[in-house]
Amino acid sequence: MRLRTALLATTLMAAAPVAANATIITGPYVDLGAGYNLVQSQHGHFSNDPVAGQSSSSTLRHHDGYTGFGAVGWGFGNGLRAEVEGVYNYSQINHRGGTATPGSTNGSDQSYGGLVNVLYDIDLKQFGVDVPITPFVGVGAGYLWQHYNPTTTNYVNGATTRLGGTNGGFAYQGIVGAAYDVPNVPGLQITAQYRMIGQTFSSGSYNQTSYGAGGRRTGNVNFDDRFNHQFILGLRYAFNTAPPPPPPAPVVVPPAPTPARTYLVFFDWDRSDLTARAREIVAEAAQASTHVQTTRIEVNGYTDNSAAHPGARGEKYNMGLSVRRAQSVKAELIRDGVPANAIDIHGYGEQHPLVPTGPNTREPQNRRVEIILH
Repeated sequence: MRLRTALLATTLMAAAPVAANATIITGPYVDLGAGYNLVQSQHGHFSNDPVAGQSSSSTLRHHDGYTGFGAVGWGFGNGLRAEVEGVYNYSQINHRGGTATPGSTNGSDQSYGGLVNVLYDIDLKQFGVDVPITPFVGVGAGYLWQHYNPTTTNYVNGATTRLGGTNGGFAYQGIVGAAYDVPNVPGLQITAQYRMIGQTFSSGSYNQTSYGAGGRRTGNVNFDDRFNHQFILGLRYAFNTAPPPPPPAPVVVPPAPTPARTYLVFFDWDRSDLTARAREIVAEAAQASTHVQTTRIEVNGYTDNSAAHPGARGEKYNMGLSVRRAQSVKAELIRDGVPANAIDIHGYGEQHPLVPTGPNTREPQNRRVEIILH
C-alpha cells in the first residue's frame, strides 16, 4: 500500500498542468533531492542462531526511511545528460520474520556512496506538446557502503541477537521522473522522480552476536541483494541556460518607389510639336499625377539661345516659342486625362538653361518643357 501511494503521488506531481516551453539542458548543472526511501524486505543467512541452535535464514522487514542525493552533471543539448551523484539512504528495521521463536526487532541501517548516471530528457515539443515539463529516464551504476546500526532482536524465550557492521558492494539504479521549469527563473527546475536502487553484497558479511542458553556466540550474516524504492522531490539548476531567442525582426517592406515629380520633354530646333518620345513622357507624367498627391501641375517651356530671327526680335520669338511648347504639352496632358484647370503653363524663353552655352548656340537640352507635379 505504501508503494502504491508513493507511486501515485510521484505521478501526480509529474503530470501537473502548466503552460510554457520546457528546457533541454546544455552545459553544467547541479541537482539536489530528498524524499522517501522504501526498502524491500531483505533475506539474510544467519550463522550461530541461538534460538535455532544452528545456522538459519530469516527476513528483515524495513519500515520508514528517507534518502538524499547531490549531483553535478553536464547536458549535451540534445536531451542526453551525464552526472556524478553522491547518495545517502536511511531505513528503520522493525521486524525479523521466519525465526524459530517469535521476537521483537528494533534497529536501522544506512547506505552511502556514489554513482555515475546517464539520463535522457524527452522533449515533448517533438510530439506537439508545448508545456514547461520535461520527462526524463536514466540508469546509473556505482558503489555503496551498507552499514547496519545495532539491530537487536529479543526473543520470547529470552535469547537475543544483535546485528551490525559495514560492507560495500556494486550498486545500480533506474530513474524515471519529470522536471518543471520555474517561471521567471531561467535554469531552475523542480524535479519529481522515482528511483529503484539495487545493491549486491559479494564483498563480505556482517557481524552477529547471539546471547542465549548456550552463552555468548558470534557469527556472521550474509544478505541477498537489496532493493530500495525511492520517491524524491528536488531542485536542479542549469548554469548555461540561454535566454529565450528574441522574436524575429519584423519584415520591413521597402516602400514602393515614388514616381518622379518632374518630367522633361525635349523639342526639335524651332519646333513646338511633340515627338513620339515626348508623347510617351507626357503620358508618364499624366499617369504619375494619379498615383501621387498632386494639387497642381506646372508646365514650363524653354528654348535655347539660338533663334530663327536675330537680335531682340529673336528673344521675343523664343519667348513665344517656349509658350507654344508649354501649350502643346498641356494639350497632350488633357488628352491623357488630366483636368485642364489643374495645369498652369509658363514660357521662359531663353532663361534658365539646363546647359550654359555661348550666344546663338543650338543646345538640345535647353529646348525643353518641364512638367512639375505639385
